[in-house]
Amino acid sequence: MTMSLQAAELYEKVKSVIPPFEWSEFAPDVDAILALKRSRNAVILAHNYQTPEIFHGVADIVGDSLALAREAMKTDADVIVLAGVHFMAETAKLLNPARTVLIPDLHAGCSLAASITAEDVRLLRQRWPGVPIVTYVNSSAAVKAESDICCTSGNARKIVESLGVPKVIMLPDEYLAQNIARETGVEILTWAGHCEVHERFSADDVRQLRAGHPGIVVLAHPECPPEVVAEADFSGSTAAMADYVGRERPGRVVLMTECSMSDNIAALNPGIEFVRPCNLCPHMKRITLPKIRRALETMQHEVTIDPGIATRARLAVDRMLAV
Repeated sequence: MTMSLQAAELYEKVKSVIPPFEWSEFAPDVDAILALKRSRNAVILAHNYQTPEIFHGVADIVGDSLALAREAMKTDADVIVLAGVHFMAETAKLLNPARTVLIPDLHAGCSLAASITAEDVRLLRQRWPGVPIVTYVNSSAAVKAESDICCTSGNARKIVESLGVPKVIMLPDEYLAQNIARETGVEILTWAGHCEVHERFSADDVRQLRAGHPGIVVLAHPECPPEVVAEADFSGSTAAMADYVGRERPGRVVLMTECSMSDNIAALNPGIEFVRPCNLCPHMKRITLPKIRRALETMQHEVTIDPGIATRARLAVDRMLAV
C-alpha cells in the first residue's frame, strides 16, 4: 500500500516497534486524523499507555493524566481529543472548561475510578471527621469534588507531607496509599481500590525476571503492591520511569506497568533492551486510530461535567497545583 510522505516520515519514529505491514494499515487513518486536526483546530492528548501508532503517530501532547490536561491549557485548540480513559477526559475538561473535550470510546473506563463513589467519600468524612481526604487524580470528577486535595502518583508524597498532619485518608488506590505511608510515616487510611493492571504484578515476578535476565533494572509503578515496589530498583510515575530510562540508560530494563509504555519508551531509546511482562489495560486499548478518526469526524463523544461538581472538583485540583 502506498502511503503519504507524512505517514512515511512518522513511521521512522516507530519502525523499531511496529512492523512495516502494520504501519501500512495504520497510515490511511493517520493521514485522515492529521487532516481532521487541522480542520477542527484540534489537539490529541495521548496517555503513556496508548499504543505507539497513537502515541508517536497522531498525538500532539503525551504524558501522564495530569500533565496532559495541564499542557492542553497552553494550546489555542478549540477541540481536545483524549486518547486515554474517561477520568482523564474529565480532568482535561476541568482544566479546559471552555473547550470541547472528546473521548473516542465512552466505555474506556478505569477499575480505580470505578471502585469508589461520591457517596462513599461522604461516608468516610462522616466516619473520620477532620481527617483530610487526599484523592488520586485517577478518580471521577464527582469523587474529586468531595475531596480536600488531589494528588498524582508523582506528587503524592509531597501532597501528603504538605498537609502537616499525622493522619490522612487517601483514595482510591490502596497500594499507592500504602507505598506513600511507608515513605512518609504518616498514618494513611486506605480504600480497597486497585488498578487491574498493576495489582497483577507480584514480588515473585520481579525475582523471576532477575533470575532470567541478569543485570536487569526493575522499575515499578507505585500502584503496584508494596512488596513489588520493595523488590524494584526504582519506583515512580509513568513520567518518572520514562525520565529514568532516558537519564540512566540501563542496558536492560523492565517496566512493571502497562505494556504499551515499554513500546513507547523503546521507540525513543534505541539500544536499550526492554523485557516486557505484558499486562494490558483493556480500557486503554479501547482507544484506536479508527475511533479517534470517527471522534473528529462526528465530534463525539463530548465530555460534560455538572457545573456544581466541576467547581468543587477543580478546587481540589487547584489546591494540588498550588503545592
